[in-house]
Amino acid sequence: MCENVKLEQWIIEADIGSMRLAMEDGRISSERLTEAYLNRIKKFDGKLRSVLEVNPDALEIARELDRERIEKGSRGPLHGIPILLKDNIATKDRMHTSAGSLALAESVAGADAALVERLRHTGAVLLGKTNMTEWANFMADGMWSGYSARGGQTLHPYGPGELFVGGSSSGSAVAVAANLAAAAIGTETDGSIIEPASQNMVVGIKPTIGLISRSGIIPISHRQDTAGPIARTVTDAAILLGTLTEIDYTPYLDATYLKQARIGIPRFYYRRLHKERLAIMEEAIAMLKEQGATIIDDVKLPCEDAEWEDELLAIEFKQGVNDYLSALPITPDVSVRSLRDVIAFNKEHAEAALKYGQGVLEWSETMTLTTNDPAYLARAARTKERAREQGIDYALNEHRLDALLLPAMHDEQDPAAKAGYPLITVPAGWSENGYRHPNEFSTRGPFGIAFAGTAYSEPTLIRLAYSFEQATKSRFPPDLE
Repeated sequence: MCENVKLEQWIIEADIGSMRLAMEDGRISSERLTEAYLNRIKKFDGKLRSVLEVNPDALEIARELDRERIEKGSRGPLHGIPILLKDNIATKDRMHTSAGSLALAESVAGADAALVERLRHTGAVLLGKTNMTEWANFMADGMWSGYSARGGQTLHPYGPGELFVGGSSSGSAVAVAANLAAAAIGTETDGSIIEPASQNMVVGIKPTIGLISRSGIIPISHRQDTAGPIARTVTDAAILLGTLTEIDYTPYLDATYLKQARIGIPRFYYRRLHKERLAIMEEAIAMLKEQGATIIDDVKLPCEDAEWEDELLAIEFKQGVNDYLSALPITPDVSVRSLRDVIAFNKEHAEAALKYGQGVLEWSETMTLTTNDPAYLARAARTKERAREQGIDYALNEHRLDALLLPAMHDEQDPAAKAGYPLITVPAGWSENGYRHPNEFSTRGPFGIAFAGTAYSEPTLIRLAYSFEQATKSRFPPDLE
């Protein structure tokens, strides 16, 4: 380690590669690294409320991994690295999996999610569960991002109580931004990795649907749900994505790739930007040009004015949640076995559970179609075709593009969400002034750009994001003291 420098100071902005090298050289241990992060959580997270619970077995897991490293060697890049998980990702251990709800506050999963099995296999230390917008923001209109009845309101590390924390993986993004873990796993249906990563000056990857197993994740939509990494650097995000998919993405960390890239600017998706955020996008475009990229401006998507069928999500949510809840282990502490049970539980505990109501849950419960009905299947197919052949694929093919450049905001991600296509966001700047967000958070603060591509174009998106990151170095840590 660095002499006369406390480990708690060294881990601020430390990357996974540095941690791995320090452990392999014997300068630190996984136990000490895990303890340092637990100390930071204890010291700073009372204000941020980004971590719902820490793993009571984290230190013992780290000690065992230290012994294994000495006796057998390293399992790989995540051996001994502390990782946080969003609270809708099931773990069969002493942690709970609740999607932020009081109804599932004592729920312990009967099996690990598939991605959790993978993390355990590769030697990651599961540090804890992060707060999230309850039921991944599929509970009530007007619910503040980052709020759950179980965890309260997640606050922004760069401006607690003022700045907007972004979509439902807000706890994961805030914790990583605040250096409370090496990295985290979030989930996304529409913007819930990309937006909070952008808002908290970190990197987020929303993979192609199906690249990472959804098994064991409390669902909204089988068409749109995916887990994905949130990290402080593109390199760390690529390492974590590679671990989850068993694909090595590190060869795509190419800082020169922009010299050959063709990037489209779909101006329709810039129209709602505050002038300072628009200026950040314009600066990013200018930098891409300076680095040698060919910019096609303005690119049109035939689906730009599409009205997406949100009712499909309600149909999928009802069926998916009923399936998840009905498979939970039967215990005295958890009585809910269906969406109807959750709604009833919330009514019985309304003062604690229904700060924003549960209109979306109740709306979903009224759905009568299932995902096997021909009417549903036809509507789902039409949505996918519109987002792909009349959206992202149309633009990429028409102009021979590597990717589209988008503002990393929720609504601007709709075509990628409906198509099931990948996105990556990387920090781009800071907006000093801005209007109040509709949920009463300011648009002042960090802001990221997002690259969108076609199915399984993660290698290209990582190349673009890494090139941009290395040319700009926009990220800086928050001052939590």
